[in-house]
Formats: sequence, C-alpha cells, structure tokens
Amino acid sequence: MGRTLPSITQVFLQEEDALRRFRRALRRSDQLALDELLDSAQQHLAAAAYAGSALPLEIFLLAMLLEEHKEVARLRDLLEG
Repeated sequence: MGRTLPSITQVFLQEEDALRRFRRALRRSDQLALDELLDSAQQHLAAAAYAGSALPLEIFLLAMLLEEHKEVARLRDLLEG
C-alpha cells in the first residue's frame, strides 16, 4: 500500500505549531499581526490543496500575501475614490 499524505489542513496546523516558539518570542502586537496573517492563510486552504508542486509553507505565504494585496487595493480605492 502507498503512503498516506497528510491533508493540507494537517500540514497547516503542523506549520502553525512549528511557529509557536517564534510567536511567543514576539511582542504582543506582533503576535496579533502574525495571528492575522495565519488566519488569512487558513482562508485559502482549499485552494492550497491544489498546489501540489509547491512547498506548503510557500503556498501559505502566498495566501498571506494575497490577502495583504487585497487590503492594499481596498485602501487604495478608498483613497482614490
């Protein structure tokens, strides 16, 4: 029988757990910012499941970047509108 691969949700939770000590070392305001970034990555787990060739952490970082870009675009529209 073949090896069973963990789901993208399991991989995400493992990555999040690996960052636990790093998170604790941050200032409280930075901890909250990291939590928001991780939440934004978690919103895209379904899409991340289709990115088989990329490393999971790369996909999670790309999802965070996507959400930050959307926020910048939204703020830019507010300023220009």
